[in-house]
Amino acid sequence: MRYENIVKGKFIFRENRFIAQVEIDGKTEICHVRNTGRCKELLVKGAEVYLEPSSDKKRKTKYSLVAVNKKGRLINMDSQAPNKAAEEAIDKGIIFKNATFVKREFKYKNSRFDFYVEQGDVKTFVEVKGVTLENNNVVSFPDAPSERAVKHVNELMNALEHGYNACILFVVQMKDVDHFTPNSENHREFALALKKAYEQGVRIMAYDCFVTENEMTLRDSVRVVV
Repeated sequence: MRYENIVKGKFIFRENRFIAQVEIDGKTEICHVRNTGRCKELLVKGAEVYLEPSSDKKRKTKYSLVAVNKKGRLINMDSQAPNKAAEEAIDKGIIFKNATFVKREFKYKNSRFDFYVEQGDVKTFVEVKGVTLENNNVVSFPDAPSERAVKHVNELMNALEHGYNACILFVVQMKDVDHFTPNSENHREFALALKKAYEQGVRIMAYDCFVTENEMTLRDSVRVVV
């Protein structure tokens, strides 16, 4: 996936989950943050950030913050990017070989999964999670407690019980990492749910991404330590 007309800025301050102040060409601008997670290790004062101008001239925020340079590592932090990158990879057969049918936002009973994929008679529900938290080349999820993420894992286990295949795909929004592991320190409940899902047969996958200022593309499989 690609962005248009990316500009470089300097992070100043995050007012709330959605809004931040950045400096662009010496001028303070109010921008939209496309990630509602904490991202405290990314959005530090003075960090080099990359922003996409809004095409809506009536919007109060002229820019959307999509990436940040963390000590020389470029990290995409757009929460919409993982699903788009996953969709491109599925369409190209990188994740699921010989898919005969793919549908986004598939509703099943009381659940809504990011993707539904058919490979002949094999039917798989896929839930996608973006990963931006990195420490010493180890990446983890979530960066803050997420009951919604636990709910999604439980829903995948339920689908498994009804004869479907189930998969959770962690899209690591950076490259060159060692492995992925659930963030048991921040949210032990999620880590335990993921371990249980793995033991029951839910497929756990992680892929890193090729990231530039204006692009993010799914790249290589990353080792998962549950």
